[in-house]
This record gives sequence, C-alpha cells and structure tokens, in this order.
Amino acid sequence: MTTYDHDDDGPHMGAAEQERVFAALAPVHGRGFAQSWWGQAWVKALEDSALDLQQLKAGRRLARAGAVGAVSVRPGRITAVVADRGGARFRADVLLQRLSEEEWDRFLGMAVERAGHIAALLDREMPPHLVEDASAAAGVELLPGIGDLEPRCGCEAWDHCAHTAALSYQLARLLDQDPFVLLLMRGRGERELLDELQVRSVASATDSAGDSGGEAPEDGYADGVDAAEAFAVGSILPPLPAAPPLPPGAGPVPSLDTEAAPPPGTDVAALEFLGTGAAAEALRMLTEAMTPGHELRAPEAELTPEQDAVRLAAGAPGPVIAARLADGSGRDREAMAAAVLAWEHGGVAGLSVLEDEWSPDAETAARARTAIDAAWDAEERPTLRAAHNRWTATGTGAQIRLGRDGRWWPYRKQRGRWLPAGPPAHDPATALSAAVEDE
Repeated sequence: MTTYDHDDDGPHMGAAEQERVFAALAPVHGRGFAQSWWGQAWVKALEDSALDLQQLKAGRRLARAGAVGAVSVRPGRITAVVADRGGARFRADVLLQRLSEEEWDRFLGMAVERAGHIAALLDREMPPHLVEDASAAAGVELLPGIGDLEPRCGCEAWDHCAHTAALSYQLARLLDQDPFVLLLMRGRGERELLDELQVRSVASATDSAGDSGGEAPEDGYADGVDAAEAFAVGSILPPLPAAPPLPPGAGPVPSLDTEAAPPPGTDVAALEFLGTGAAAEALRMLTEAMTPGHELRAPEAELTPEQDAVRLAAGAPGPVIAARLADGSGRDREAMAAAVLAWEHGGVAGLSVLEDEWSPDAETAARARTAIDAAWDAEERPTLRAAHNRWTATGTGAQIRLGRDGRWWPYRKQRGRWLPAGPPAHDPATALSAAVEDE
C-alpha cells in the first residue's frame, strides 16, 4: 500500500488530498465479500441501490475472479481498472458524498466525549454504537445508505454495471481490514483524524481540570468516575426491559449453493446439516436458559465425540452422513440406530443405560423386587433373571435396566437385539409393565 497526495478530479479539484492505493487482491472462492458488519452495510447499500441484479451477479463473479486491479481510495471517490470477461479493461469509479467541515466537527466532538469510540478506532473497529452515536448525537451518517453510492464507468453505463459492482464488492473486503478506508472516503485520512482526536482529547481534559480547580493528568486524559459513585447511580436507574419472547423456531441456515464451486474436500451437504443442527441446538439452549430456575441447575457435562456423533445422527441426516457418523463413533449401522433410539428416549442418560453394564448394591435390588412383587398377583408376576443392572423377564422379550440416576428403563428384544422401549420411570414395576405391554 502506498500513501501520497493526489488532486481529486471532482468538484474540489486543486485541493491536495490524501490517497491510499491498495494492491489488487487475490481471487476469492466460497465466502462472502464482507465479514464485518460495517463491510456488510456497504454491500447492502450497493445491492439496495442497483437496479439490475444481473449486473450485480456479474460484478461478484469479476471480483471473485480477481479482475479488479489496484484500488485507489481518496475523499469522495474510489477508483480501479476492472477487466471484464472478454478481456476489455475499463476505469470504474464509485463516488460517496464527503462530510462537511461542520459534520466532521460534530462527529469529532462526539467521539472525544466517549473514550470507548477512540479506543475502537485505534483497534481498527467500527462498533455499532459508534455509528449510532454519530447519527443520533451528531447527526452524521458514516455508512452509506440507499442511493449514496454513485457509479461512473468507462463503459458508459448509466447505473451500476459489472465493473462498478466488482469494485464495490472488492472495497467491502478492504473495509473488513480497515474501517479508516470508509472515513477517508468521507473526507479524513487516518493520521489526520487521529491527530485531531488527540488534540481535542487533551484540550477537553485540560478544560475539565481547569473547571475543577485541579491540574490535567500527565497523560492528557481526564480521570474516570469513582466506582462507588457509579454503583450508587445504578439504584436509581429504571429496571431492565423484559426479555424478548422465544422465536417460534430455529432460524434458517444460509444457502451454500453459490456461484463458486466449493473448495476441494468440502462436503456442502454435511455443512448444511451441521448448520441446521447448530440452529436447533441454539434454540434448545435458549429455551432452557429462559426457563425459571435455570440458573440453579448444574451445567451439563461436555459430550464426548462418541456421544456427540449420536446426537448428530438423531437429527436424521442423509444415509452418507449417517454412515460417516456411525463409522466415526466406532459403531456399525445397527448399533448406531440403537444408540439414536436410546438418545431420543433419554439423551446422555439413555445412551449410558444402553451401553453401560454395572452392578447395583443389594439394598437397591431388594427394594426393586419388593416393588415388582407388590404390583403383580403371584400367578401373573413375570419371573425375573437379574444380571448386573439388567433384569430380564424370562419367557418374554421384555427387560428393564437400572440407570445410575436411579431410574428404570424399559427394553424389548427385536431381531436379536435389546432396544429401548420407552422413557424411564422411577418405579421398576412401571418400567416393566411398559416393556411387557410393548412386547
């Protein structure tokens, strides 16, 4: 990147302006042009303004292919040479209105009053509250809106053409790296802006020290608010608003069906499946978090890879993904189907009962036999054969299993394999009845 003075050929011709030139960016595949929210706001202004969607699509293709040359950014204008698909090269310009001196004065004054804004700019960030405060407190719109991006191209198109669209998409990538690019378009270079903020900050600190009869701190910044004083103010603030209602369902997953081919080795179907599952899991966690008493519950243990594979398989993936999940968890197809059934009946606890075998103490076993004896007449009572935590009703395809949480789970035998037959019960007789009835 090179920085030098340039005479703008717009309405301010003759004034020495700062210009930044960015080398051409490499082609990009399989990703959006803007990752930051301010870069996305730039793209939205472009896409909301253009009248011809086909030109926007053509511009995206050119930008992705690396057809945009070095980008010149200066107050009120960006410029680049763009090669179209036929090899012809055109100079493309996109104009954005500069802020007036009065608007810059209001913006800088607002920024100095809020130290967090200066810190964000120094970190090359443009947080939403900075833009919101600029608009609400200073009446200054930093980001472009609908119709604010004016295209000019050597191909003589009267609206955004593929060349100006490609340039605009390319600039969104530059904005991701450095929001000062946008501020330069609005009329202030990075060094000039930061120097003026520093001068105003020192002046503000000095004025504050003079008003209080003290001296300005050596670092040029005013002292903060005493913590006890700030905490006391909190008691007179209005209560927080009520929590928003839960959404009716999990949000849709963005389509990965793009114009560009996915990178080698990328399984688009698997990514879409994972995205859908993540959205559903986020809704489940949000629902639990908003349930009264949630803060008193112990956090859930992190799933092992084998458990998480079962959770994902319970989301009904396609056969290819299901086979990959089974193989990755060390299960065959039938074992994974049994694990999914156990998960659907009881999550981690249900899966543990399916796969773990352990021996309960004698007192627990005695209480269970007493409960079962009391629930059946002697002539109708099933004969149980106990093996560790698994009790099988002889002569039937019914079984109950004791989980480590003290609940009993009904099982039945199908095609030579014991499978969960329903949700658990605290009473072993209830669980056994469910297993026998489902036989």
